[in-house]
Amino acid sequence: MNYIVLDMEWNQPWPGSPSAKKVLPVHIRGEIIQIGAVRLTEEQEVTDEFQVMVKPKYYRHLNRRVSKLTGIKESRLKEEGIPFDCAMEQFISWCGEDIVFLTWGFDDIGILRENLQLHGLDTDWTEKWYNAQMIFNAQTDGSTAQKALTTAMEVFGIEATRPAHDALGDAYHTALICAKLDLKRGALEYDQALKSHENGFHGAELPGCICRQVYYDFADKRAALAAMAGEENKCPLCEGRMLGSRWFAQPGHRYMDLATCPEHGKFLIRVRLSEQPDGLVRVSRLTYEATSEAAEAYARRAAKADPEDQRTSRRRRRRKAAVENVKE
Repeated sequence: MNYIVLDMEWNQPWPGSPSAKKVLPVHIRGEIIQIGAVRLTEEQEVTDEFQVMVKPKYYRHLNRRVSKLTGIKESRLKEEGIPFDCAMEQFISWCGEDIVFLTWGFDDIGILRENLQLHGLDTDWTEKWYNAQMIFNAQTDGSTAQKALTTAMEVFGIEATRPAHDALGDAYHTALICAKLDLKRGALEYDQALKSHENGFHGAELPGCICRQVYYDFADKRAALAAMAGEENKCPLCEGRMLGSRWFAQPGHRYMDLATCPEHGKFLIRVRLSEQPDGLVRVSRLTYEATSEAAEAYARRAAKADPEDQRTSRRRRRRKAAVENVKE
């Protein structure tokens, strides 16, 4: 048995472009443009490598953000890229039989299967796979947050020798991390690690967190935030209803609000929204002390927002005065 450490890069159409409006026979989140893989033996020795550029068939114009992130240009895809079915034939032949895929994250295998289905190709050979992030977490700090590849490299003292956001470069660095894990034990404990992740809190947790909760099955973002500011906005000390002030958006579908308990004072609330497999919304909610680093971040964000609020109020007052003058 061999482990195949897989990483890919994919193109996505620019929102509103003709490509984005194309109706494809199978929904895909992105069209694969580069595949990189590294083989690990059962004894976890890093051996041979594989890389191929794929010429896109449906999203032919490279998204400039994708190009900037990966360094891949359309000219390179035209020169080096081969059709997807030819790339898959080469990749499957290189992988061989009795393999298990390892990826850094949940997306790569899903994207691969979507592209295989789009081209009418078999997906059964991709069934055995593990997200190495989950094994890394379980065998290091035990957290449920998804770690960046560079973070895991720092933990193990691995120096970057390949380019980032390059399929083969990322696959190689992931393979070096996996070589330091107990993959056999990780496979046996994977279901528990996955369950901890699903029930856990995704993303960075700042110092000062005093309460963690997970909520499920909200219809949409509005309903989720309304619940977090309403019936679920409870004091971590007395369970009494708290009053919120204002949600501020943060990157990664995160929001923060400063809530007040009449008896115990202020608490900073941070939530992260994520989509469940059934399309409903899941909320990870963290509650912080008012003197925490997270609360200070809220104060800085609120301070930046206040001047704009004041300018907006002044503009409204001027418009109202202008209307009243016209009426006079």
